[in-house]
Amino acid sequence: MTPITEVEGRRVALSNLEKVLYPETGFTKGELLHYYATTAAALLPHLRDRAVSFLRYPDGPDGQLFFTKNVPPGTPDWVTTAEVPRSSADSPARMVVVQDLPSLVWAANLVTEFHTHQWLVQSPQEADRLVFDLDPGAPATIVHCCEVALWLRERLAADGIEAYPKTAGSKGLHLLAAVRGSSSERTSEYAKALAVEAERAMPRLVVHRMTKSLRPGKVFVDWSQNAARKTTATPYTVRARRAPLVSAPVTWEEVADCRSAAQLEFRAEDIAPRLQDLGDLMAVLTAPERAVPLP
Repeated sequence: MTPITEVEGRRVALSNLEKVLYPETGFTKGELLHYYATTAAALLPHLRDRAVSFLRYPDGPDGQLFFTKNVPPGTPDWVTTAEVPRSSADSPARMVVVQDLPSLVWAANLVTEFHTHQWLVQSPQEADRLVFDLDPGAPATIVHCCEVALWLRERLAADGIEAYPKTAGSKGLHLLAAVRGSSSERTSEYAKALAVEAERAMPRLVVHRMTKSLRPGKVFVDWSQNAARKTTATPYTVRARRAPLVSAPVTWEEVADCRSAAQLEFRAEDIAPRLQDLGDLMAVLTAPERAVPLP
């Protein structure tokens, strides 16, 4: 019989709590749910009012992985959903919006990564996030991503934009900033211009095109994540990787001091102590008054 728990007055069915999702570490589904429940205060503000794409991995990272954008069958009626525009040729999609702890626990029970757009469901025509996905091509690592991130930080600061770093939870690094007053198309154009500028400044280290033959030993500055249709891993989501690695916010000091990939590798059990010591390093992104216009 599937256990039922009550979360803030909502009845949530939980399943297979003893199932090992990450064989390398023995991390179970129950531990995953516990992680999300105890990290909710930091995670929920980054999910709230954003349509969520679920990357599901119900049998662990070595099993089948699949994206779910539309509202999954069996979604409780108390979970918020919203119509989300797609291309002009397609009708709107209806997607989940994780607004509260019961919805988070329900979604976590699906065993999923959380991915969100760079805009709010109330105003899909206006981007409120600028994002750079720094993806290293072997033998480059996150150490090289950090070098690029520091350059981008200074370049963005010259335009009055403050960037905040987080690990991708895999092999790269993400930079996010709070912006306002521009469309996703305009934000993408600005991000591409900076990626091109970074490549010109560091031609041996940076590439702004996705072409795989160009990427070995370099950092691909993926500016295309700013497109309205695309989503990026949400801060604090656990990733479907070899271990329960988290897309974890980090300090600029940690970025500057990074000398090995292991220094910026954080697992689910590392996050509670970091939140206790550092708080949410990306909390400013959820404060609309801190958003700035693009130049």
